[in-house]
Amino acid sequence: MNITAAMVKELRERTGSGMMECKKALQEANGDMEAAVELMRKAGLAKADKKAGRVAAEGRISVKTSADNKRAVIVEVNCETDFVAKGDDFVQFADNIVQTALDSNVGSLEQLLATVIPSTGSSVEDTRRALIAKIGENINVRRFDRIVSEKGIIASYLHGTRIGVLVELIGGDQELGRDIAMHIAASNPLCVDEQGVPPETLAKEREIAKAQAEAEGKPANIVEKMVEGKLRKFIGEVTLLGQPFVKDPDQTVGKLLSSRGASVGRFVRFEVGEGIEKTESNFAEEVMAQVRNT
Repeated sequence: MNITAAMVKELRERTGSGMMECKKALQEANGDMEAAVELMRKAGLAKADKKAGRVAAEGRISVKTSADNKRAVIVEVNCETDFVAKGDDFVQFADNIVQTALDSNVGSLEQLLATVIPSTGSSVEDTRRALIAKIGENINVRRFDRIVSEKGIIASYLHGTRIGVLVELIGGDQELGRDIAMHIAASNPLCVDEQGVPPETLAKEREIAKAQAEAEGKPANIVEKMVEGKLRKFIGEVTLLGQPFVKDPDQTVGKLLSSRGASVGRFVRFEVGEGIEKTESNFAEEVMAQVRNT
C-alpha cells in the first residue's frame, strides 16, 4: 500500500515519534492507522524497558499550589541529561504530572503513575514510556509529596528548577511564607524543631561529642557540659527554628516567626538527584570504545 505524507503526519501527531519510525510502522501495518499506533505503542514500551536500568539523576522539580493556598504538591521528575531536562516535551510532562497530582487525591507514587492525565487521556506511566521512546533517555517520576493545611496557608519557592520547597505557615502571610521557603531552600534544615530530630541522630552526635571531650582529658563533669553545649549547637544548625535567617543572620528563624505571630507546621524540600549515585563517564573514551568495537 502507498504510504502518503498525510498518513505519516497523522501518525506523528498521534504518537510524537519520528517521521521514519512512523513510516516504517505504517508499512508494517499495511496502512492501517490504528494498527500502526499499536505497533508504535509496543515499540515504545520495549524501549522504555531497555532504558530502565540507566541512571537518571538530572531533571526538574515542579510545584503547584491551589488558588486558595490551602493545598500544594511538589514532584521530582528525572532524566539522564540536563539538555533533556530543559526540553519542551520534558517540561510539559513534569507540568502535567504536578497538575494531575494536585487535582487528584492520590496518596502514593504508584497511584499517581496509574492516574490519567486529563489533557492527554493517557496515564502518567503510559505517557512516561511514550516520552522515553520519543526522547531516547530513561525518565522517572521519582517522588512527590503534598501538603494540605486547615489552619494556615501553603507557601512555595523554586530555586530555578533544581530545588523546590513547600512550607505550611500558620499565621503570617505569603510574603513571610516565601521568605521561609527560600531560607529552607538555601539552608536545608533537617526538620522544624528539636522534636523532629531523630533520636538516633542525637545519640550519634552525643557519642561523637563525648569521645572528643574525653580525648582532651577533661573531667567527667566538664565532659558532660561540653557534650550538652555541642548538642545545642548541632540542634541549632540542623533545625529550621534554630538556624540564622538567611536574610538577617542576626536573628534565628524561630525569633523571626515569633515576632510575626507565626509558626511552621511542616515543610518539604526536594533537590534534583539528591541521594542518587551518579556514574562518571568520559564521552571521548565512550566514542573510542565504540570505534574499536566496530
